[in-house]
Amino acid sequence: MDKVKYWEFINENGEFELEDPQKSSYLYFPIANEAGLMSSITPTLNGDIKSGQNTFLLLPVSAEDLHNTRSSRNFWINIKGYGPWSVSGNSPMQIGYTFRENSPEKVKLEAGFLWHKITRENSDLGIKAEVLNFAPADNHKVELMKVSITNTGEDTKTIVPTAAIPIYGRSADNLRDHRHVTSLLHRIKTTDNGVVVKPTLSFDERGHKINNVIYSVLGVEENGENPIGFFPEVEEFIGEGGNLECPEAVFCNKEPYAKPGDMFEGYEAIGAIRFKEVELLAGETKTFIVMMAINEDGDETENRVLISKYGSLEKIDRALDECKKYWDNKLKRPEFETGDEKFDKWMKWINLQPILRRIYGCSFLPHHDYGRGGRGWRDLWQDCLALLMMEPDEVRKLLYNNYAGVRIDGSNATIIGSKPGEFIADRNNIARIWMDHGAWPFLTTKLYLDLSGDLNFLLEEQEYFKDRLASRCSDFDETWTIEEGNKLKTFEGKTYKGTILEHILIQHLTPFFNVGMHNNIRLEGADWNDGLDMAPERGESVAFTALYGSNLIEFAKILKELKKRYSVNEIELAEEMLLLLDSLSSPINYDSVEDKVNLLNKYFNSCKSKISGRKVNVSIDELINDLERKGNWIINHIRNNEWIKNSEGYEWFNGYYDNSGNRVEGDHPNGTRMNLTSQVFTTMGGTATDEQIEKIIKSANKYLKDDKVGGYRLNTNYHEVKKDLGRLFGFAFGHKENGAMFSHMAVMYGNALYKRGYVEAGYEVINSIYSHCMNFEKSRIYPGIPEYINEKGRGMYHYLTGSASWLLLTVLTEMFGVKGELGDLVLEPKLIDKQFDNEGKASVIALFAERSIRVQYINRIKLNYGQYKIVSVSINGNKVECSICGNKVVIERKVIESLDINKLHNIVVELA
Repeated sequence: MDKVKYWEFINENGEFELEDPQKSSYLYFPIANEAGLMSSITPTLNGDIKSGQNTFLLLPVSAEDLHNTRSSRNFWINIKGYGPWSVSGNSPMQIGYTFRENSPEKVKLEAGFLWHKITRENSDLGIKAEVLNFAPADNHKVELMKVSITNTGEDTKTIVPTAAIPIYGRSADNLRDHRHVTSLLHRIKTTDNGVVVKPTLSFDERGHKINNVIYSVLGVEENGENPIGFFPEVEEFIGEGGNLECPEAVFCNKEPYAKPGDMFEGYEAIGAIRFKEVELLAGETKTFIVMMAINEDGDETENRVLISKYGSLEKIDRALDECKKYWDNKLKRPEFETGDEKFDKWMKWINLQPILRRIYGCSFLPHHDYGRGGRGWRDLWQDCLALLMMEPDEVRKLLYNNYAGVRIDGSNATIIGSKPGEFIADRNNIARIWMDHGAWPFLTTKLYLDLSGDLNFLLEEQEYFKDRLASRCSDFDETWTIEEGNKLKTFEGKTYKGTILEHILIQHLTPFFNVGMHNNIRLEGADWNDGLDMAPERGESVAFTALYGSNLIEFAKILKELKKRYSVNEIELAEEMLLLLDSLSSPINYDSVEDKVNLLNKYFNSCKSKISGRKVNVSIDELINDLERKGNWIINHIRNNEWIKNSEGYEWFNGYYDNSGNRVEGDHPNGTRMNLTSQVFTTMGGTATDEQIEKIIKSANKYLKDDKVGGYRLNTNYHEVKKDLGRLFGFAFGHKENGAMFSHMAVMYGNALYKRGYVEAGYEVINSIYSHCMNFEKSRIYPGIPEYINEKGRGMYHYLTGSASWLLLTVLTEMFGVKGELGDLVLEPKLIDKQFDNEGKASVIALFAERSIRVQYINRIKLNYGQYKIVSVSINGNKVECSICGNKVVIERKVIESLDINKLHNIVVELA
């Protein structure tokens, strides 16, 4: 077997190439645009094209389909004197080359943002094909495919070209729901340029609807010349006994039976487009352009527009240039320069991933074969983390809109609409709640406040979400009807609004009282780890109790600044909330589970259906004291009750209680049990002392670190299908949530270590992930970070992962230390010696206060972290008067705002 070849970056833009990509399984690449086209493509042109769950142009594919299905993009040439040859490699003979030594066929992949090119050359035939796919950066849902055929031999070749793109043309649901019946809905039309399919109905036995969606496969030659005919039906194209890898129309060189203007009904369709016979001189190249389009508005004129815009060699090349410029501009910051150029280019692909998440949601790539598109509650907030660093202009509005999904009981909507701020009532009454959901909005909002200083945002008023679910989804409001709408109302029938500050309070106060028998916040339906979903009655999440606790303390700090800046002495809150602020009137004993639960039930009863609408003024000082009291109680409770030591002498925090009410972590007859999540939030938020962090690091290195999976596993092997905790224990160990290197939590572990000053340990976490992803022989993924690394070391669920946002945040704000502090710019580098280049420099281009800044650290003698301090700061060559404290400098916002908004400004920080 040939040695596995690695992909290599080929320029500064992060573009890369890979030889023999077809020899790696499960490889796929995203092709998308902001118009909503979502494609995936493999080295053999497999994958699918869609704009949503119900609008697939190509057959929907899961990861296993990438090597199982024959229904994929293809382009054939029938070479006179030889026979058929597929530019995708999908002919019987070419597939046979896969494991043949000294194969005459060489394949190379090149890819960038967001284009994909395969070059396939057969030395025996003297023929080469370049196939380039991309989606234009405009408002058309179309994937463009440019196929260039070159005669690399010495003699003239005669070829007959045929594009072959099967048109599935319906909902993914119909794969196993009336697959054949829905083909009967197909109305197939041939035009001057291709094959157009418009089904009559959108098939749904709950209620069929007239279909407006048009699926088209169009083709032209490089000079704009039209095809000579078509084979619009799959069964006629492949012939009796044939298939898409051995179609009769190509192998027997049949004449096309359809001309422009023909109509066909009730069969599976294919965009099989025959071009005229071509004589290729030695060294000559001929190019063909194929367009695969989805029009959801029923606009049949769009195809003429597509031909006009992209229907020649010059036009498609121009569209490609525009596509590259669009994405390069979109991803230009943050831009990192360290001593490792590969890392800097790899980070460009990390920049891309949150944008892909915004386009694809959590579905629609081959591994992401679940859901129906869209994003979840956590995604709304975590994707905003990256937007704050890349495209901050719209984030304030996004954050504001997102808060409309909060319920008055502290839970939130889980069905998120397509419009900003749109949340949909769950008519199925699925009463599932994730206990961590209330914590994420504050983290994102705090980042926004730190970058902007916009504390007034907290005083903006927003609505609350309302549906039938009540009391944190443990009860139903039988009085509510769908006709009432999904906004919380007062008893007078008016829509109630409360400040963003009030929303944040409710999200933290109701969990505080919602505790289990060990006085930690109940696990409810699950926490961040969706797989912990079988402990709703007695399960508890110590891990996220710690996060809520640290959030309460951080929120109190922000309120102190709100008072200081704007002389805010009182906060207006819903009258019902006074119950949750118990220390203001009747403090309860937080050590009593019963007292907490009783108080919470009183609050739930006060707002189950509607609320009074009356507001009260609360002293901001008393509010701050209440939050600090609650936050400090949580920290002390966890320190005193959840710190464990096992029989081998290792110590760490227990993070969970199961549905039997038993502590989960520590010694066990089946082996030591430890979870990474339990250590992340206790470390990140300050629950863990410095002494405890050092012990956590040792324990994690002992029980969770495994180089074969790229770093730290999510948990140890429980050797049990633990039915009283979650489905994840039914998964094979080392996969997904059961002990894989789950990137999101691993990156957050690195972030937590950086935050607490354990820089070498934090660097090791991030570097282990990066190094593994760069090792193509192990990871088998293109540049970027996957959701997890499985037991064999393969990267899984690539591209659509929240870990990318957290990695971007960690590298920018912790490694490089470029961050905000309630509006001021903070520079606090935590770079280690090997991250500086040969001249002792490291830099990042970022955005702050709407100004582009290039922060360059100069460490001339390459001191390590802990050895250097900041000695001077200059902007554009002028020394800055600022507050320097050891390794941290604070530059007032007004200094940055005084800079020209249209220029890049150089901030040089000398370290010594």
